Amino acid sequence: MRFYDCKTAPSPRRVRIFLAEKGIEIETVQVDLGAGEQFSEAFRKVNPDCVVPALELDDGSCISEVLAICQYIEETHPEPALMGGTAEKRARVSMWNAKVEQQGLWAMADAFRNSAKGLAGRAVTGLEAYPQIPELAERGRARVLQFFGRLDAHLGNNEFLAGESFSMADITALVFVDFARWIKIHVPDNASNLARWHVVVSKRPSAAA
Repeated sequence: MRFYDCKTAPSPRRVRIFLAEKGIEIETVQVDLGAGEQFSEAFRKVNPDCVVPALELDDGSCISEVLAICQYIEETHPEPALMGGTAEKRARVSMWNAKVEQQGLWAMADAFRNSAKGLAGRAVTGLEAYPQIPELAERGRARVLQFFGRLDAHLGNNEFLAGESFSMADITALVFVDFARWIKIHVPDNASNLARWHVVVSKRPSAAA
């Protein structure tokens, strides 16, 4: 297998943490997003959507999208289970992963991509160019802060997002919280449960991936 990565981007970091938790090392190709390598003819053959991450299988075919890649890895390397070991646990991991993506990461992406000077005209990932909309950045910031509150309340009664075990949902949430720092949004002082959780998951060796 070959993993197409960008060390500075949040999305492939989710896969790197997942791989580290599994103890898997695979060949990695760094794609320089700042230099526009994702738009090159060579990379478009790997992923026509012009985004990372992407996983090239041994037969030359490719899987893109974070969750799809991690599902493949989970099926081929089931231990430790990061997507739940029972039907109910898998459902809860999937549910919380989706909540963090939709209410956290997507809001954060709106806030960042619609305000970063270096992304003028590139407010949406992919091949097509879209202009920045300042109102989306403002709304994104508000949504991020609101979701911090929801995570804090949930973690008041749960050690990890989907229950008693570290899972894919925690990986996504860790990357979301760290990504928020890019626009100087930090865990609020009154969000003690979220802060406790963040310290715990950040100490895992995989967090450095």
